[in-house]
Amino acid sequence: MYQVNVPRAAFRPSAIFLAIVALFATAGVMLWMGFGHSGINVFLFVVAGWLVSLCLHEYAHALTAYRGGDHGVAGRGYLTLNPLKYSHVLLSVILPVLFVILGGIGLPGGAVWVDKHRLRGKGWDSFVSFAGPAMNILFALVLTVPFAIGVDLDAHFEFWAAVAFLAFLQITASLLNLLPIPGIDGGNLVEPWLPPDWQRGFAKVAPFGFLLLFALLWEPRINRLFFNVVFGISNALGLPEGLYGDGFRLFRFWL
Repeated sequence: MYQVNVPRAAFRPSAIFLAIVALFATAGVMLWMGFGHSGINVFLFVVAGWLVSLCLHEYAHALTAYRGGDHGVAGRGYLTLNPLKYSHVLLSVILPVLFVILGGIGLPGGAVWVDKHRLRGKGWDSFVSFAGPAMNILFALVLTVPFAIGVDLDAHFEFWAAVAFLAFLQITASLLNLLPIPGIDGGNLVEPWLPPDWQRGFAKVAPFGFLLLFALLWEPRINRLFFNVVFGISNALGLPEGLYGDGFRLFRFWL
């Protein structure tokens, strides 16, 4: 049941989100049917699919916060799946999409703003932080199911390559989001359980969490270790080796 003072419109999917879903579905159908330019269709499919996952990621944060006691997230528009309502559109939408285009990596987004004082305890605080990455994990599992059961890759190759690349992005996003870095979901997950002095230190470092993440990934050994883990998980989930690379190649149709 909704709160009496919260209008139903606060829970209704926005027209922007529905348009993104429609683009995602349309690009997928065009890929499946082999209609139009395959590279452009892969690009639209992956970008739209990535935007859908970003919206669901932030929605998961907001819905969990709402269930945990912060009903203000409804008034802030977070439960409408509208990406323009997020606290940090640059961090939550623009920057992650840009990184997908430039580097083929699923960058974590900036979480929705949650009034932690209204949450019912540390458990809910951590659960709110975990909910976003959990949505990426779920998205990755759904996308990899066809490969696990053994689809015919020769039929509709471009479509399956796009699905594989999108799944790969979800895996990278899941791992990056769960790193215990201040300001990232993984850091926010453990922060409530730290001693007060550590929490204050986390709060000081949190604004620079993304810079710290970039610095870590820039270090060759850490970068190599990270992607070895990503490749290992991808293989364990049944993603055919090289198929997500083919998807990335098709995605960058302008090269």
